[in-house]
Amino acid sequence: MLGPGVKIPHPELVNLYGCRIGDGSKIASFVEIQKGATVGRNCKISSHSFICEGVEIEDEVFIGHGVMFINDHHPRATTDTGEMQTEQDWVLLRTRVRQRASIGSNATILASLTIGVGALVGAGAVVTRDVPDYAVVAGNPARVIGDARAEKNTA
Repeated sequence: MLGPGVKIPHPELVNLYGCRIGDGSKIASFVEIQKGATVGRNCKISSHSFICEGVEIEDEVFIGHGVMFINDHHPRATTDTGEMQTEQDWVLLRTRVRQRASIGSNATILASLTIGVGALVGAGAVVTRDVPDYAVVAGNPARVIGDARAEKNTA
């Protein structure tokens, strides 16, 4: 479901199904947003990003190019008996990105985490634990390296 004013400049290059996109958000080319995912109002989702089932993105969030979300701690193609897995064979883990957070290009967000209000995830970071409100995190694994409120005031 697309809210009013959603901008998708190249809809033929975007894969959206069973998701909700809030009013005024912008979705760039080569983005996939799966069923059950939500994107809030006035968000920007940059090209080549993957937002899987179970991800909730609140309002005014920035997602950089090539950001990947993960919703499973133990991904497998088959069951123990060698059958292809179905939705009944795994547990969906939910991830939440709080209002006004920003996630830099090529970051990977592991499953079952919360990225706090106004937090900033550096480009290329691998987020393995919750990110506090207004924290700046970077690295692999991502570690707190600053305060986004202070960063904003020095720019």
